[in-house]
Amino acid sequence: MKILVTGAAGFIGFHSSVRLLEQGHEIVGIDNLNDYYDVRLKHARLTQLADRPYFSFIKLDLANRDGMANLFRDGGFDIVLHLGAQAGVRYSLENPFAYVDSNVAGTLTVLEGCRHHGVKHLIYASSSSVYGANTKQPFSIDDRVDIPVSLYAATKKADELMCQTYAHLYRFPITGLRFFTVYGPWGRPDMAYFKFADAIRAGRAIDVYNHGDMKRDFTYIDDIVDGIQALVQEPPLAAGDETPHRVYNLGNNNPEQLMDMIALLEERLGKTAQKNFLPMQPGDVYATYADIEDSTRDFGFRPKTSLASGLEKFAAWYQKCYPN
Repeated sequence: MKILVTGAAGFIGFHSSVRLLEQGHEIVGIDNLNDYYDVRLKHARLTQLADRPYFSFIKLDLANRDGMANLFRDGGFDIVLHLGAQAGVRYSLENPFAYVDSNVAGTLTVLEGCRHHGVKHLIYASSSSVYGANTKQPFSIDDRVDIPVSLYAATKKADELMCQTYAHLYRFPITGLRFFTVYGPWGRPDMAYFKFADAIRAGRAIDVYNHGDMKRDFTYIDDIVDGIQALVQEPPLAAGDETPHRVYNLGNNNPEQLMDMIALLEERLGKTAQKNFLPMQPGDVYATYADIEDSTRDFGFRPKTSLASGLEKFAAWYQKCYPN
């Protein structure tokens, strides 16, 4: 199949492209290569993809209406894997317009392209952030998600609503994925585990929010890609569905204490972190915990990687790619 991957130079987009290329699919990747984090890492990911057969890359901003319309007109895509977005909860406090441009307007250009050009299945990235101030654990896709605590979360919820509308109006399959704290090799430098690794090795103090009393459902990248691969093979929709839109959690189903994650990272890097304990930050939540019953039932999602194993793989990659 011919698959469009948006955000192909990003963390999940890169790993998904690698897996789908290995499965024999043709991949067209797009990314605007913005400087939200070190662009050299994005280029390094693309270098890993560039020499693979059946991969091509186009630098393109999702909010570029004409560019996206031309891409879909000429592309002939069977499936779209829409992973491109402006990421980061805290950065949405500093640059809110970037989130509306990329996550809302950008998703609309993707929906319009799918609508007009016969795409068979749109798979898109949502986020566990949509659960916002929910206190019920674990987070279920049946929970209300209308109490966002960051603009990033609000834009991801807007994506889900737009996708629901397009599936209802135009009757093509759309599947949303709420990712839970994805980590691993080639990851994002703005994520806590990556920032901690940088600081620990350099002997700088790490900022530990809510005085360390936080929990996260850390999910290893290979487990996330397993779920995406299963959905590429077949949409999880019953015949005759009136509105062919589904949303699923992709998480490890096992929240871990932040301090335990730090201890594991210290062990893997062979160095103790200096810790700067701080209060909870605006936009943060105390805990995330994915209910994955629907994901397991509908497309066999079963995460296999423990936090200890995943951080060991990350640390090995990190020390190789960022030598002292």
